[in-house]
Amino acid sequence: MHVPEQPPAPGVELAVSGAVALPGEGDTAQRLALGFLLSHHGNTRAAYTRDLAAYGVWCAGVGLDVLAARRVHVDAYVEHLVREGAAASTVVRRLSAVSGFYAYAVDEGALDRNPAARVRRPKVGENVQSTGLSKDEAGRLLAAAEEHSPRAAVVANLLLFCGLRVSELCNAQVTDLGWERGHRVLTVTRKGGKRQRMVVPPRAGELIDAYLADRTDGPLVATATGRPLDRQAVWRLLRSLATTAVPHLAATLHPHDLRHACATLALDAGASLRDVQDLLGHADSRTTRRYDRARHNLDRSPTYALAGLID
Repeated sequence: MHVPEQPPAPGVELAVSGAVALPGEGDTAQRLALGFLLSHHGNTRAAYTRDLAAYGVWCAGVGLDVLAARRVHVDAYVEHLVREGAAASTVVRRLSAVSGFYAYAVDEGALDRNPAARVRRPKVGENVQSTGLSKDEAGRLLAAAEEHSPRAAVVANLLLFCGLRVSELCNAQVTDLGWERGHRVLTVTRKGGKRQRMVVPPRAGELIDAYLADRTDGPLVATATGRPLDRQAVWRLLRSLATTAVPHLAATLHPHDLRHACATLALDAGASLRDVQDLLGHADSRTTRRYDRARHNLDRSPTYALAGLID
């Protein structure tokens, strides 16, 4: 199908940062990728940029023109991801980016059909396998964070008590802090660009004030040079804290585990499922219910009853 060459809309290259190399004749694939990414925002755009870049690397490796791909090629890409050990959720997300790109190409008249439209998505388990941290583990981690540094204390408290995604923490600004009806609040940018006010518990607020001192602008959590702390730095910090606080989790602790703990411990404390859903910013209550089911999985194990019977 012939696609007339047209220059990209003014400002597109400036609006979308990060190059995506998609193999093919001319620059049609690149222009389509820019347009597709421009239709998304924030974290979704960043994730889709990485996912399309990964797809482009695979296509180049097998000598495939992206706009000549058929369903069998996308099926082969999924098989490649599975063989490489990608989690089902990762495969689903990458396939969503690829399918979205091709759907955009169809809308723009560059393709007759979307080769990824009917590719089977792997099933992502309904149950959350990890409940994050127990009450005692969470307490030890918070204590270790306060002993480590003021910045570590802020990171651990906001991830645990506000259930923030690591990207929400890293993108937060000092000016996002405020007060509302006597509550200390932090306004964060959630998925899809939605802004949400989060209540900051008193102790966490004290730690934030001590950390910021007189600083009134810039990233809420910053490096020594004043740049925003990135997700890799948060990951390393938590692993470091885990070596003393929860050594059995030192090799596996992930920032999202604190978000899981926020949900499960809040439910244990008597919070309603709907309030926890609002706290975490879940659009679908079924996502929150996964945490609710997961927190009881181990407690209800028949292994305990069997061991008690034999003992």
